[in-house]
Amino acid sequence: MVVVPAGEFKMGSDETIYEKPSHRVVIAEDFAIGRREVTFEEWDLCVTAGGCRYRPDDRGWGRGTRPVIDVSWDDAQSFVAWLSQKTGKKYRLPSEAEWEYAARAGTETAFWWGRALVKGTANCEDCGDAPLRRSTPAQSFRPNGFGLFDVAGNAAEWVQDCWNDTYKGAPSNGAAWSTGQCQQRGLRGGSFAAKAAYARSAARFRYDQDVRYYTNGFRIARDLR
Repeated sequence: MVVVPAGEFKMGSDETIYEKPSHRVVIAEDFAIGRREVTFEEWDLCVTAGGCRYRPDDRGWGRGTRPVIDVSWDDAQSFVAWLSQKTGKKYRLPSEAEWEYAARAGTETAFWWGRALVKGTANCEDCGDAPLRRSTPAQSFRPNGFGLFDVAGNAAEWVQDCWNDTYKGAPSNGAAWSTGQCQQRGLRGGSFAAKAAYARSAARFRYDQDVRYYTNGFRIARDLR
């Protein structure tokens, strides 16, 4: 995991209604977040230990260090509960604000590397010369300024928050939004099956919390106090 320092940033953008209004968010305390997405190898440990009941298919692409995919938000909650019990430390999904703050790593541009798509910087539908249309092993591309891998592309990542169509009334302190359309939860970062527009740092979408989809995975977070 990586310790992300406290700070503040402008969350959202003017690109789509879902990203408006852009607003200042203060992250008052340092927190830890996964350097990469949770892998099949880590998920399978949870299954073997009985903490996770579902063993997702890797679609023939391989398990190991590839991000676990085809897991629901509910599945991700089982994993963080198991990891918390195993380690004695409280793991969780990042809030949507924490996720964007960590993904931006101090930048205000569309992508953490700049304003425009740069070929070969991420795994998405149009991020390379030809679409891979499958996941890649964790850490296949260079990390952002905080040392985080695959915050753009590869697996889409569940966040803790209930879904809301806009940021009107969103928390300004980095906490997860616990009201709204709570049968749906946020996903961030785009995926190997999505266009680069969905891999922008501000891009957001959602899915039913109990539904599994072959592009969806997650990374974990933890408070340091």
